[in-house]
Amino acid sequence: MHISNDLLCLYSATITEEDDTYTIEVPKREVERGNIQRGEIYRVALLSSIADAPPATGEPSPGESAEPTSARQHGERTHDLPVSEGETREVEIEGLGDQGDGIAKVERGYVLIVPETDIGDRVTVRLQQVQENVGFAEVIERHHDVSTQ
Repeated sequence: MHISNDLLCLYSATITEEDDTYTIEVPKREVERGNIQRGEIYRVALLSSIADAPPATGEPSPGESAEPTSARQHGERTHDLPVSEGETREVEIEGLGDQGDGIAKVERGYVLIVPETDIGDRVTVRLQQVQENVGFAEVIERHHDVSTQ
């Protein structure tokens, strides 16, 4: 799956039912941060349910191994991804996920989830797990902007 470079925000949400409609709520913080604007029309993309995705916290779900699972073990195509497992990258955290993990984007809008980071952090990360639509990375070095010190 290709994630557009136009990705504005990424969060998890539950579909709720009311009368004859279903609703996906947008977290208030996405509007407050200016990622999206009230009254605007947006394209929405839905990814697999959070139950199907690995935990973004780095902690295994109940019954799940703590060892990272390679996308190749699931038969996913990895040859056309902009990153690979074990690779290191310098990235800037552009947003926060619903679990509080940092979100960075690399080539072609590919999303990296980086625990223990905040918006604006510039870090070097090592890719631990790579999937077709998202990668999970750990911080191996934090960079400080000398112009602000």
